[in-house]
Amino acid sequence: MREEKFDLRDISIIPTIESDINSRSECQTTVDGFLPLMAAPMDTVVCNDNAHTFIDNKIIPCLPRGVYCTGDMKLKAFQSFGLADIEFQLSATSNDYVEYPFYRYKHVLIDIANGHMKRLVDVVKEIKRRYPEVELMVGNVAHPLTYKNLAMAGADYVRCSIGTGAGCTTAANVAINYPMGSLIHECRQEKIKGGFWNTKIVADGGMQGYDDIIKALALGADYVMLGSLLNQTLQSAGFNYIWGIRLNYDIARILWRWGFPVKKKYRGMSTKAVQRSWGKTKLVTAEGITKYQKIKYNLTQWVDNFDDFLKSNMSYCGSMNLGDFIGYAEWVYITNNALKRFQK
Repeated sequence: MREEKFDLRDISIIPTIESDINSRSECQTTVDGFLPLMAAPMDTVVCNDNAHTFIDNKIIPCLPRGVYCTGDMKLKAFQSFGLADIEFQLSATSNDYVEYPFYRYKHVLIDIANGHMKRLVDVVKEIKRRYPEVELMVGNVAHPLTYKNLAMAGADYVRCSIGTGAGCTTAANVAINYPMGSLIHECRQEKIKGGFWNTKIVADGGMQGYDDIIKALALGADYVMLGSLLNQTLQSAGFNYIWGIRLNYDIARILWRWGFPVKKKYRGMSTKAVQRSWGKTKLVTAEGITKYQKIKYNLTQWVDNFDDFLKSNMSYCGSMNLGDFIGYAEWVYITNNALKRFQK
């Protein structure tokens, strides 16, 4: 396939010719109390201690594998499982002990790197046959027709993109990637053609700023999943460090507010350290990296900024609510010189 594909940085959203919206405050940016944002299931982003903080800030948290929802979090957060774990549970007999049955959770994420396996499609069909009440998110995928296959199988959410995340090296080393802009746009076209309105597109990985998130929504993503950006907030699950010294949260918060360069640990979930934390004895070559990022924001400050920027964009586009905006905003291709003109 030689057709050129595009990234989020290759487009710009253009305003509608005339808008009836007089103030961005008229625009509604939430659905069921949440912004169109999800916190990635990464152990340097989400944990049991901070999941409620994401919920309070209108972001849907996805707990990493091995970290289990408690209390009322079961009604709002996604609980992650590996594909093999789900397969074992589906085939388990009364003699098999399952400590955390997936079907006891309202929102379930089958968290695997390669969502193109037929095994996954088969598992989705079986879950929806036996437990139709479970809201099921799967992925990741890097082909619009795989989104279609999973939608036909009954998936409620499909995570789209492979290799674009800040902690992921799959595209760099394995050469697998479908540029994010084209992937979202073409999955949206499959959604329209197939009438898959119940299967949400989740753009996952590589968002570098507010504008990337807004462009992903404009192209047709129902939700945007964030890892690196949320890791750079004070409240993320990443360990805190200054000058190589690990700090507890309270000291890190004080030093950061005083202007000290406090950093957060951030790592991809296919690193060997994560594989060990999952109890694996046979480690595979890592397709993720570990790094340290400066804390840039308080989570509430970041969310308030995003909410205002999204409302502002929607007011330019004449969109009162997300249903009028997602997948319907007009956009154009831009040159690299055009991008340089406004990137600051």
